[in-house]
Amino acid sequence: MKKLILTSLSIFILISFLSFQQKPKFDLATSSERGKEIYLRNCISCHMDQGEGLEGIFPPLAKSDYMLADKKRAIQQIVYGANMEMTVNGKVYNGEMSGFDITDEEMSDLMNYIFNSFGNKGGVITPAEVKTARKK
Repeated sequence: MKKLILTSLSIFILISFLSFQQKPKFDLATSSERGKEIYLRNCISCHMDQGEGLEGIFPPLAKSDYMLADKKRAIQQIVYGANMEMTVNGKVYNGEMSGFDITDEEMSDLMNYIFNSFGNKGGVITPAEVKTARKK
C-alpha cells in the first residue's frame, strides 16, 4: 500500500512539475532564415534583393511605413493579394499583387524575415497571429 501511495505521489509531483514548465520561446532567427528562402522564391523578383522595390511599380518593403503600420493588413495582402492604391514612404503605388498559398508557419517565417530585414524592426509574428489575421 505504501508503495502505491509513493508511486502515485511521485507521478503527481512529476505531472505538476511538467505542467509548470514554460513553453520554449519563439526562435526569431530560425524563423527568419526559413522566411528568407520563401522571400527568395516568391518576392525578390518584384520587391528586389534589398526590399527596395521598383519606384512607381512595386512598393518597397525596406523601411516601409505602410507595411509596418498594420501587421494584419500585411498578412492579408500577402495571403489574399493586393489590388488597391497605397502610399508607401510618401509615394503612390497602384499595382496588383496576387496572393500566396502558404501555411501559417511559412507566412510567419516570411513576415519575420521581411519585418526584421532591410532596416525594418518589426518584431515577432507567430503562426498563431497569422492564423488570426487570415480571418477577414
